[in-house]
Amino acid sequence: MSVAPFANYRSAATKPSRSPPPATLGVATAPQGRGIARVLHALALLVYVGGAAAEDIQSPLGLPPVPAKVAGTPAMRRLGEKLFFDRSLSANGTLSCAMCHIPAQGFASNQSALSIGMEGRSLRRNAPSLYNVAFKKFLFHDGREPDLAAQVWGPLLAADEMGNAGIGPLVARLRADADYGPSFEASFPGEGATMMTLGRAIAAYEAALLRGGGRFDRAVYGGERAALTPQEWKGYELFTGKAGCAACHAIGAETALFTDQSWHNTGVAFRSGATGGKRLVQLAPGVLQHVDLAAVGLAQTGAPNDVGRFEITNAPTDRWAYTTPMLRGVSESAPYMHDGSLRTLAEVIEFYDRGGGANPSLDPKIRPLELTPDEKAAIVAFLEAL
Repeated sequence: MSVAPFANYRSAATKPSRSPPPATLGVATAPQGRGIARVLHALALLVYVGGAAAEDIQSPLGLPPVPAKVAGTPAMRRLGEKLFFDRSLSANGTLSCAMCHIPAQGFASNQSALSIGMEGRSLRRNAPSLYNVAFKKFLFHDGREPDLAAQVWGPLLAADEMGNAGIGPLVARLRADADYGPSFEASFPGEGATMMTLGRAIAAYEAALLRGGGRFDRAVYGGERAALTPQEWKGYELFTGKAGCAACHAIGAETALFTDQSWHNTGVAFRSGATGGKRLVQLAPGVLQHVDLAAVGLAQTGAPNDVGRFEITNAPTDRWAYTTPMLRGVSESAPYMHDGSLRTLAEVIEFYDRGGGANPSLDPKIRPLELTPDEKAAIVAFLEAL
């Protein structure tokens, strides 16, 4: 397995930069919605585009080349890494990107089913892993953003996430900062800190978070059959055969991103919506309880049910549909699904073996699998080898 190229994940995730947080907190009160979506779309149209592969990032075995338009330069990636771990990018100086996307936890978060945002608020969805995110065509669980550099501004501006009231004040603060001002100028000569360059810097860092070259890749793409155990090979055969996992988590002839770059209704959201808003919360190691987060002040009261991609397209066929996640390093990034409702890979396999969550819009690919206990264990073993 190879994770390239940043191995020195500092404790900066818990340290603010030398720049103090703004004196006046301007946390937006309006809910995240179409206003932010329009900003992100405008940014996507302005960001530099190109089709070449990055020259200084070597993709591990099993992955395609990283697009140069996302990878940027080494200076951009160093700047993006600093920004990713910096809590002062949030409105009150308490949250960084790395506090939801934790390097040691598959660039996701194992602590809670749902991400934790501004002032301890529980957000609507689970933090997805960032491994190989440079190759994703649709970002966020509902696939609302196609551009990695533009995506950055979603959490930066969301009132319940990093809480910045607007783009201008944050960019101005970065320009005036004794460290960031010169760093942006050096990384983006003639541009400095702007809405676009901030997004491009963080995207460049994220583009280098590559997961590949592991035992699966050596076995399937490198001809080293012994790299996988017999049980893992059995899991692979089930994954691509009887269980039908590869119909969505695609495996190519030369590379494997484990996603069809699309979205599906598996019934998870429909099932979760029937629980009355309660979430499974770990109160102590090994102690779990279903808790109504709104009742204890940790969720927005009156928030609409999560209906997935339908919120973006208003297409009835997209109700409760979510993007197909990539699976590299999936054993590190529990809990699973858009809402973190499944705690283990074994629970995920059980869910699909039952045929998902029955509902009127269930994807036709989802069906009862009738797997044996040994077959379920083999699929889990295969997933743990990725």
